[in-house]
Amino acid sequence: MSFTGTGSFGNYDLTAQMTGSPLARQTTNDRDDEVATVGGSSPGRNENVSRTRATSVTEVAASDTTPAYKDVAPGNATDTAGEEDDSDAIEQERRNSLVQALARKYTSQSHAVPESGVNVFAIASEDEASPLNPNGPNFSARAWAKAVVNMVAGEGHQFRTSGVAFQNLNVHGFGTATDYQKDVVNVWLEAVGLVRKLTGHGKRRIDILRDFDGLVRKGEMLVVLGPPGSGCSTFLKTIAGDYNGIFIDDKSYFNYQGMTAKEMHTRHRGEAIYTAEVDTHFPQLSVGDTLTFAAHARAPRQLPDGVTKTAFANHLRDVVMAMFGISHTIDTRVGNEYIRGVSGGERKRVTIAEAALSNAPLQCWDNSTRGLDSANAIEFCKTLRLETELFGSTACVSIYQAPQSAYDLFDKTIVLYEGRQIFFGKATDAKQYFINLGFECPARQTTPDFLTSMTSPHERIVRPGFEGRAPRTPDEFAAAWKNSTEYKALQAEIEEYKQSHPLNGPDAEAFRASRKAQQAKSQRAKSPFTLSYMQQAASWRRLIGDPSLSLGALIGNFIMALIISSVFYDLQPTTDSFYQRGALLFFACLMNAFSSALEILTLYAQRPIVEKHDRYALYHPSAEAVASMLCDMPYKIMNCIIFNLTFSSRTLSQAMVPAAIIILGLVIFTGFVIPIDYMLPWCRWMNYIDPLAYAFESLMVNEFHNRNFSCSRFIPSPEFPGYADVGAFNRACSAIGAVPGFSTVNGDDYINSGFRYYNEHRWRNLGIIIAFMVGFLVFYMVAAESVSAKKSKGEVLVFRRGHKPASFKENKGDAESGGVPVAGKTGSDGNSSDKEAGMLQKQTSVFHWNNVCYEVKVKGETRQILDHVDGWVKPGTLTALMGVSGAGKTTLLDCLADRTSMGVITGEMLVDGCPRDTSFQRKTGYVQQQDLHLQTTTVREALNFSALLRQPAHIPRAEKLAYVDEVIKLLEMEEYADAVIGVPGEGLNVEQRKRLTIGVELAAKPPLLLFVDEPTSGLDSQTSWAILDLLEKLTKSGQAILCTIHQPSAMLFQRFDRLLFLAKGGKTVYFGDIGKNSKTMTSYFERNGGFPCPPDANPAEWMLEVIGAAPGSISEIDWPKTWRESPEYAAVQDELQSLKANAKESGHVSDDPGSYREFAAPFWQQLLQVTHRVFQQYWRTPSYIYSKMALCVLVALFIGFVFYKAPNTIQGLQNQMFAIFNILTVFGQLVQQTMPHFVIQRSLYEVRERPSKVYSWKVFMLSQIIVELPWNTLMAALMFVCWYYPVGLQANAAAADQTAERGALMFLLLVVFLLFTSTFTDFIIAGFETAEAGGNIANLLFTLCLIFCGVLASPDTMPRFWIFMYHISPFTYLVSAMLSTAVANTNVECALNEFTKFQPLNGTCGEYMASYIDGIPDLGIPGAGGYLRDEFAIEECQYCAINETNVFLASVRSDYADRWRNFGILWAFIIFNIFAALFLYWLARVPKNKLGKKKKQD
Repeated sequence: MSFTGTGSFGNYDLTAQMTGSPLARQTTNDRDDEVATVGGSSPGRNENVSRTRATSVTEVAASDTTPAYKDVAPGNATDTAGEEDDSDAIEQERRNSLVQALARKYTSQSHAVPESGVNVFAIASEDEASPLNPNGPNFSARAWAKAVVNMVAGEGHQFRTSGVAFQNLNVHGFGTATDYQKDVVNVWLEAVGLVRKLTGHGKRRIDILRDFDGLVRKGEMLVVLGPPGSGCSTFLKTIAGDYNGIFIDDKSYFNYQGMTAKEMHTRHRGEAIYTAEVDTHFPQLSVGDTLTFAAHARAPRQLPDGVTKTAFANHLRDVVMAMFGISHTIDTRVGNEYIRGVSGGERKRVTIAEAALSNAPLQCWDNSTRGLDSANAIEFCKTLRLETELFGSTACVSIYQAPQSAYDLFDKTIVLYEGRQIFFGKATDAKQYFINLGFECPARQTTPDFLTSMTSPHERIVRPGFEGRAPRTPDEFAAAWKNSTEYKALQAEIEEYKQSHPLNGPDAEAFRASRKAQQAKSQRAKSPFTLSYMQQAASWRRLIGDPSLSLGALIGNFIMALIISSVFYDLQPTTDSFYQRGALLFFACLMNAFSSALEILTLYAQRPIVEKHDRYALYHPSAEAVASMLCDMPYKIMNCIIFNLTFSSRTLSQAMVPAAIIILGLVIFTGFVIPIDYMLPWCRWMNYIDPLAYAFESLMVNEFHNRNFSCSRFIPSPEFPGYADVGAFNRACSAIGAVPGFSTVNGDDYINSGFRYYNEHRWRNLGIIIAFMVGFLVFYMVAAESVSAKKSKGEVLVFRRGHKPASFKENKGDAESGGVPVAGKTGSDGNSSDKEAGMLQKQTSVFHWNNVCYEVKVKGETRQILDHVDGWVKPGTLTALMGVSGAGKTTLLDCLADRTSMGVITGEMLVDGCPRDTSFQRKTGYVQQQDLHLQTTTVREALNFSALLRQPAHIPRAEKLAYVDEVIKLLEMEEYADAVIGVPGEGLNVEQRKRLTIGVELAAKPPLLLFVDEPTSGLDSQTSWAILDLLEKLTKSGQAILCTIHQPSAMLFQRFDRLLFLAKGGKTVYFGDIGKNSKTMTSYFERNGGFPCPPDANPAEWMLEVIGAAPGSISEIDWPKTWRESPEYAAVQDELQSLKANAKESGHVSDDPGSYREFAAPFWQQLLQVTHRVFQQYWRTPSYIYSKMALCVLVALFIGFVFYKAPNTIQGLQNQMFAIFNILTVFGQLVQQTMPHFVIQRSLYEVRERPSKVYSWKVFMLSQIIVELPWNTLMAALMFVCWYYPVGLQANAAAADQTAERGALMFLLLVVFLLFTSTFTDFIIAGFETAEAGGNIANLLFTLCLIFCGVLASPDTMPRFWIFMYHISPFTYLVSAMLSTAVANTNVECALNEFTKFQPLNGTCGEYMASYIDGIPDLGIPGAGGYLRDEFAIEECQYCAINETNVFLASVRSDYADRWRNFGILWAFIIFNIFAALFLYWLARVPKNKLGKKKKQD
């Protein structure tokens, strides 16, 4: 048995040692199902919460009941320049004692730990009560970890470790010089840039990291500090070897404890991992499946006796889930923004747990605390601390807003400033280094905030006497670092490290041997993967193959099969069934071949996840490709069985736009639409490479081989007077393949003559199809391995062409910012912005609420979210709304802002004593946590849009726009006022987006108050300070602001005036003033039983500790009850009654009826502004316009030249009909293009604009419909030219002397078709959440329209039951109008192989066939029509059944006289689509005032 280097027990599995871990059981009697988290949840997140007090890490050194703040000083930056001598020693002594205490805590276990060599897995599985069983009630992570350590030690092995040293590290990337927004016109200028790029002249080098040096030994933790754009992410990616999109200079030196960077990042790729801040998982998988796979993919080769890989993986999964507090989510989907799953905090812990199971000795964590509050961020850091100290792993972590107690856990610090390294060294030395440089650390500012403030000229404070000497620019800071004694000491340390760990020395050999012992026997030694290739595929198959089959898809296919089979029900063995049998088999090929076409969307969605797993060295991307196909086989086989038993089909076109031409080619060149003999020479090769053609041939052979079909129609017909007694050789069957003298047609003769198909090809074709399958598989595997992710980009602002400020043109930059100054660093000075603040809308109203409760029903049970909450917000005050996770902060904000559409709200919410009216939502500003904006608009345009539609209608337009300018100046956005919002990386950065979100609400001139939800969530400390600075300016201008905020730093917390704190269950703990230095708030808690707040403590964190809301802390005091019994509560009630009384006396009621309107702007102004914005979005999205144009033009050209100059023969007429039929298949791609744009606009409207009452839902829907009109007209014109003339339809119009009318009508029919497509798309997507779901329904209905339009199944052959579908299908009228317009009133000339041949009875053929062709006028019997090739022939008659195109039109029930009627009917369908879209949107998505509201009787 060998666990050499598995690391799975060392790197992460001792996390339960940490503070607040649910598994840090004090006694074995505490048997609770709750797992409070390491990474996150405090007691109370789960319903089954443990009532056991968890011990905090600082309490390890003290006692279980002593507050943490009493024994261990937090080490905040309160030292002055004169106290440096003692501070370092005290801090170092404190940190050493902390680590020693942790070690003592670890070694003194209360549980019995098995001796070395004991099989932990066997004990855990056999004894449910064992502390080693993660699923048992007595599980102890400490006991489990100690047992594993003993077991590994008993084998004489050590855990694999890796440090890293780097020198002269330089990283750069390449960017283009173009930073202007593309639109439909200027996008062509990009062609010049493309040529320059191809020739190597269009790229601009951007230096991201310059001259970095550092050393992180095994067992150490490095914290990476710097604002966004400074290079933190690039640094971590470089250390972990994630080089995609970045380039490392050749002179850069790396030493991974004796290994080169090349070897570490290729052969041992999974040993150094980079964990991004974004959570990327398969949303449909459960948490358990996700983590089981990660554990299985890195399972070592040799396991304890009797333990299988599956048992090993399941055990590690259970242990890690228990440690990270997510055991209760094992069967819950991971989910994402669109698929419901675990909470955001739980999803973050899944990400951490998955990275933990990769067992990497070197871990780079990029802002992995994003979405976690400060307490849980500390817990995460404590987990890493124990891991590194006890098992020798190395952790590099970037953290925004790092709490002091988290910073204290790190060994070393690196500070980055615009791509320059300005410090690297011990965490305890960093603050003093910058103090010595001449900077001052304010009281209560944490060390990490102080270090980060060095990168902000507005935040750093120069000490007196250092004004001229302190560095100011990044280069000056970097130069000061290079000249420092600390830098020289670092260089000496690196040199010593290089001597101790020479490259390719003994350490590297030991690492390789350890890694090899872990790998599967069949795995290559140089492979970074643990499992063999086939094991990877099998493991992946278990991962995605376990979920149940898609019953919905199977049922849908079954229903489709029933419909289609009923259309072709009971085909008789006659020649009349030839066409129907071919059409049915054609549908069969399409259904089986294209059933996976929409999986293109899935492949793109899975790609980021597959690439992450590849970085973790879990499996080859190509192994995923193979396994995906293996997993799909059961579904595909079941689908094919269901489908083929009943012969059904799906739409002809279901893939995404890039596949449109390929799919169309596969369809046309199967041999059914155009038989081989009729294919044009230049495109005959497409038939050879069409796998469907071989499948269709084999199916046709299988259907017709060795079968005789009775002739349905003879020429001349024996039913016609005078031809009843003619001989067998004097008449012939009209079917292809008929032989004179026979009354039946042999199936082989039919397919030989009509399609050139032969029975000998049947099995040959099967081999060809298998070869195609293998070829596609190989291509897929190669592409999966070689195609990389989208390359990283720096943050670059994008401007409209000609609107870029001069300062940006001159700035070239050098960091991750891509050469663009970061907002907030280049803004105007504070004095000017204060002046602008004074110009804002002054607020005078007071918003107050009393006894607010909120209840919702969950699974039939009523759950109370808010419980009698009171409060008010007065003008000129900034009120903080805080609470533990799940306390209902955002819910309260939504209730107060009248944005809740379900549940029951009770209590009073008043404005100056009056109830809220319908205008309340538009009179308040609501700054949401998510920064939702339309990507294509500029900052100024977004503000203008808000001002024009939300400010009162009587205000002149010029005044509204002038007010926007004031808002821009106030928010210091002048530099990027004309910048495009874009997406992160190519557009505004995080801070700029948050400023814009606030600005959009300010531009509305809200007369009441401003709600702000989590404005600092996910932001760095500098940006958070800037946002709070902005909110403070707004309050000085008279704004009333209610702001939810996660536990802020002490300095941020002090900027609020009042605090409303909620406990679990939405109960009030405190509402009142915060006071100077938080004295008012802290004195309240101290008076009521809380321990004193230390002078250097963060009052927000102290308050959580006092009330028992911090992880690992409890409180015996019922604080909500204490609040309701306090004199402060009584004072609040008195003030609320006073506010109501004063309001009634003042009688504050507006006389302006417009102030009570639901929307500020009238309907037509709303429609004008919104439609203009949507037009603007389309214009600035050239990729959408040109992809639609390319689709329409290329499809039209393809069809036009495939059916080039189709002749007026029988087959030629059918080709012209299929040229019309195939042009309709563009419907599917147009739907897939249009729906995503609709969904983007709708998301913005429903999440931000509808709750703010910016404009009505009717305006939203109508604007989406209107904007498609001109573009569809343009596309129709292009399609008309590229399709109508190549097919040769104008020749028919010319022959009938109707060129102008028929050409114009065909153009109008194409316009109507595209308008129908767009309105039908709006109709369908209006009721669906995602474009994928809407696209599936649209394609299903489109398929039905195609089936019943009369082309593949004529109404004469349909069962009577389905005739109604023929009449309600819009394509029936479209095809009829287009076909009659295309071919009516023209002569037909049969091709030589289309003549029916027989012998005349007596005389010439003309004499023999005269009465049959012309009829018998005397008896009133009409003739059959047609014509003879040679009327004077006497040996063989050659008869053509059609002599004019109107006869062909009659056979498909198309009449030229109905062309304009059909055109009008199509407009009726369009109007129906519009009204149906409005109705469906109203029905499915417009709130119906379901919210119950009642007065609570107390």
